[in-house]
Amino acid sequence: MLRFTLYYWVLIVILIPSASFVIVSSSKEQLSSKQCEDLGFTGLALCSDCNTFSEYVKDKELISDCLKCCTEDSDDSTSKITYSGAILEVCMRKLVFYPEIVGFIEEEKDKFPTVKVQYLFNSPPKLIMLDDEGQHKETIRIDNWKREHMLQFLQKKVQPYSASS
Repeated sequence: MLRFTLYYWVLIVILIPSASFVIVSSSKEQLSSKQCEDLGFTGLALCSDCNTFSEYVKDKELISDCLKCCTEDSDDSTSKITYSGAILEVCMRKLVFYPEIVGFIEEEKDKFPTVKVQYLFNSPPKLIMLDDEGQHKETIRIDNWKREHMLQFLQKKVQPYSASS
């Protein structure tokens, strides 16, 4: 009887969480960066983050949306992605709430000729990453970023000169 009970506990502890993982991770459909942003996902989430998220949040639809917006975990693929340029989009009226972004715009932005500042009413601070054709590839919210984080990210991810020059 004890062995039988122990067997069921093993099934419950091991198989049920892994079964829910399989159900959650089976979706391969990807959403556009705009759709993901509208859902509240920035595009920086790794799929392993969504799987960790699923351990704490039991809303299957939310987890499914996360998986549709995540990037596969691969050190090589994510670290080597670079962009031709970026747009730093922010609402001019809200800048007073983001002194780190103001400092970056006033003192550091000139180091990045392929990064443009765009003021858009009521827009939260974000970086819109651009491909070689100037098309939006990814949108990243930067509300809580420090100036040094912006510098490090842009140095790593944005090409110093545009492809057309």
